[in-house]
Amino acid sequence: MTQRIHLGISTCPNDTFAFHALMTRAIDWRGLDFDIELIDIQQLNDRLFADEFDVAKTSFHAALLLADKTVVLPSGSALGFGVGPLLLSAEPNATPNSTEQVTLCPGRHTTASLLFSLFYPQTTRVEQVVFSKIMPKLQRQEADFGVCIHEGRFTWKQQGLGLVEDLGTRWEAETNCPLPLGGIVAQRRLAPATIASVQAVIRDSLDYALADPSSTFVTMRKYAQEFDEDVLMQHVDLYVNEWTLDLGQRGRDALETLSRRAVAVGLVDRGMRNLEVFSGSS
Repeated sequence: MTQRIHLGISTCPNDTFAFHALMTRAIDWRGLDFDIELIDIQQLNDRLFADEFDVAKTSFHAALLLADKTVVLPSGSALGFGVGPLLLSAEPNATPNSTEQVTLCPGRHTTASLLFSLFYPQTTRVEQVVFSKIMPKLQRQEADFGVCIHEGRFTWKQQGLGLVEDLGTRWEAETNCPLPLGGIVAQRRLAPATIASVQAVIRDSLDYALADPSSTFVTMRKYAQEFDEDVLMQHVDLYVNEWTLDLGQRGRDALETLSRRAVAVGLVDRGMRNLEVFSGSS
């Protein structure tokens, strides 16, 4: 009997690029039957907490809180240098320094929110909104600051917004590690052989996309906010890299550093299990 895998991924271009071949069945599903949903990253996080997916993309902030129930797959992660979220301002040269100010973040369990809490603790009032609403709200001056992810990293200047800080650059300076944003996790309840098959299909899908990038445009444009192919490929070039193919030791070290810093400031309980990268048995 074919095993059904309820798979959740985000609509951001690096995911639709990486999963294009899986979504269109251009590769072998290796005896699995994927039921695929594409939704916002915070919705993915929330529904993982509700145990609604077998395998899903999630923020590494959420993955830390789910480490007792899930394992991280070696392929499919978004981490690297120069990939961090941007802290933007509605007004030029503004600084977060008052609880009367409002900062918009793209979801309570996103790594972007975790970074803002690490670097700007208790500086402003934080409101959580869908990532695609952050820049429009800043333009309408409905908030003072916003933590921007996805395509907005490349378009904020055209939107007339100010840059307070690149949170990823700060992470890199303080840790000397690539910034772990999000990864693919599988439920521990799945058999190790099933998880291994899922991992193999994801790696096959990545290899397909990297061998023929132009084939992925139809899928990326279907879900992206920005349709310009050059902008889409800028996004892919930034977020799909050697650690997306395989986390390797440096990727694992980055996850350990994120966990340690989150625990140190009380964002994750000390007694929680560390992130575990799947290695063929679980």
